[in-house]
Amino acid sequence: MKDTATVAYKFVEAIPKKLEEMTVYVSIEYATAVHKCCCGCGQEVATPFAPNDWKLTYDGVSVSLWPSIGNWSFDCQSHYWITNNAVKWAGRWSPEQITAGRNADRNAKAVQFTMLKVPPNKTGNAKRESLWSRLWNLVTFD
Repeated sequence: MKDTATVAYKFVEAIPKKLEEMTVYVSIEYATAVHKCCCGCGQEVATPFAPNDWKLTYDGVSVSLWPSIGNWSFDCQSHYWITNNAVKWAGRWSPEQITAGRNADRNAKAVQFTMLKVPPNKTGNAKRESLWSRLWNLVTFD
């Protein structure tokens, strides 16, 4: 694990079979980014874009992913942020923190899908119903 590192990025339609080290592959088509773990262990990390998953920011020069990337199911259990192409290492989490984080994610997704009442799209993410559609559905005409 390096103290400081930077990543490159490539916008692609589909994620390639062979990933380069320290490169984030962004597929808008499939609403996800994939990269090899920044610790160097070689594991592939997928970060799907959705309201309760990750958000990608592209400023024309660099990419950022939010929230942090916690690879809790990998042996390395690395934890880092990708901000403006820089890898910023975060602290390790205890098993209790990992369990609490997973439970919070699961609960947030359950609430999101219950409120949306919309089937998932081809990427597995729900399409959000517009505010006007939701308000219109509340109106009853007698």
